[in-house]
Amino acid sequence: MVIEIEKGSGFCFGVTTAIRKAEEELNKSGHLYCLGDIVHNSNEVERLEHKGLTTITHDQLRELHDVKVLLRAHGEPPETYAIAKANNIEIIDATCPVVLQLQRRINACYNETGDSAHMPQIVIYGKRGHAEVNGLVGQTQGSALVIESLAEIENIDFNRDIYLYSQTTKSLQGFKTIVEEIKRRIGPDVEFKSYDTICRSVANRIPQIREFASHHELVLFVCGSKSSNGKILFAQCHDANPNSYMISNESEIQESWLHGKQSIGICGATSTPRWLMNQVKNYIEAKTSN
Repeated sequence: MVIEIEKGSGFCFGVTTAIRKAEEELNKSGHLYCLGDIVHNSNEVERLEHKGLTTITHDQLRELHDVKVLLRAHGEPPETYAIAKANNIEIIDATCPVVLQLQRRINACYNETGDSAHMPQIVIYGKRGHAEVNGLVGQTQGSALVIESLAEIENIDFNRDIYLYSQTTKSLQGFKTIVEEIKRRIGPDVEFKSYDTICRSVANRIPQIREFASHHELVLFVCGSKSSNGKILFAQCHDANPNSYMISNESEIQESWLHGKQSIGICGATSTPRWLMNQVKNYIEAKTSN
């Protein structure tokens, strides 16, 4: 039997940096607060909690004073930094550079157009309520319009200028579809600008994972239930190979899946740790060694 872990699967640069910063502080002091789950993978969150990481909410942040708090790769709105300053909280900022650049672009756009009598709409293609999207909307003092899919395009005013951005982990094809539909609907005097702000470390994973999935009889996609990126990648994985299953860890593997299989592929999201995929591989090897 061949059991292969896809080379491209595992933490992206932003998540790797956030975890490295957390571990550096935990090794020094033994304790650190993190605003929200450091990564959308409960297994990795639990591992870091055992090292002394405490996950807090925004409401809890308001009650803290004179402590250190890590901001994860997803980024935060300006309000979070203001609260930290007022409460003498030391920020360990692990915002992904790609997300940070996008925040600055949206903030600059908002400030350039905020005083205009005919202020254009800043539209963000993303998951409403997602940590990254909350940080992006915060750059516009809450005025940006979030659309999750083509079905929500009706919420856009096609008689006003439109500036379209995207959450960094959204589908590239989904973004292109929305761009084309807006172009089709806008009025003759409307200015439309679209900015492809999708992270290529995510977008480039789609053809890679489709090819990987097609080469195996069975594919196990290891991913946390909260991962937006994981849901996108698994959909592509399943489309390329219908004999694909999403699992959070090895305990969810059904032995019947393994029967008669000679080639099993293991892959995951940009929020999936390599150690967890290795754990899944070891489990399969133990179950099929007899």
